[in-house]
Amino acid sequence: MSTDHLELQRRFFAEEIEAVARLRSAGLVEALATVQRERFLPPGPWITLADVDFMSPGRVVSTSDADPRRVYHNIGIAIDPARHLFNGQPATLAVLIDALGLAPGNHVLHIGAGLGYYTAVIAHCVGPTGRVVAYEVDEPLGAAARRNLALSPSVEVRIGDASAPFGESFDAILVNAGATHPLDVWLDALAAGGRLVLPLTAAMPAMGATLGKGLTWLVTRGESEELGARALGVVAIYSAVGIRNDRANERLGQAMMTGPAKWQAVKRLRRDPHTQAEACWLHGDGFCLSA
Repeated sequence: MSTDHLELQRRFFAEEIEAVARLRSAGLVEALATVQRERFLPPGPWITLADVDFMSPGRVVSTSDADPRRVYHNIGIAIDPARHLFNGQPATLAVLIDALGLAPGNHVLHIGAGLGYYTAVIAHCVGPTGRVVAYEVDEPLGAAARRNLALSPSVEVRIGDASAPFGESFDAILVNAGATHPLDVWLDALAAGGRLVLPLTAAMPAMGATLGKGLTWLVTRGESEELGARALGVVAIYSAVGIRNDRANERLGQAMMTGPAKWQAVKRLRRDPHTQAEACWLHGDGFCLSA
């Protein structure tokens, strides 16, 4: 297959994701059209996961061959089939990256890098004057991400759960795993005008410790210390390792039961001590999502 045909397929893929996910960022669309997804995957043929597969638990579908064009669709692709780990659906992740409003020169923190594909997409968005710090808690995946991103001088891959202070601030933070609460170090690391995309998920007992379901939040810091917050939508995502809390998980599950009207009314993330009130949708330890 010619390089020209693959580049055309990648360009069509980016424009299709732009359309179905209603992306606003031209830079993100260009990144999807440029970054070679196959470089961040095991060799093909590939095991894939589409929306319809969620209706048929245990279903496994493999591409018919190792043609790189197979990966340029809105499908998850296995990066570790034995552990049911997938490179996420591009439209889902693109919506979250789009919400960060990335611009050239931004400093970005990416938590949950996997094999590095979406880290590479972020790095393309912020360009050579930007900087991306990527964390991956799984050591083999993190080591592979380092190799995959070795030619990207603006990217640093760290092995860990991103729970320790970073010693620097970021214009944008993407948490690509389900947490039960925002960590103080993440909120502290937001620069003035910074944006944090954070999935807060409650465990799904039927899926064991692997998956959680909840809401993705966009947290924004103004020029002051105040934090705005709004729900971006419902999400099912892999649970973060090492930073979840059973008590917070229970509180989140109870908050989710109050229904969409409650969470859609949330406007800010409070960190000041206060008594739980009617305006508090999720009143946690050291934070509160509040109307």
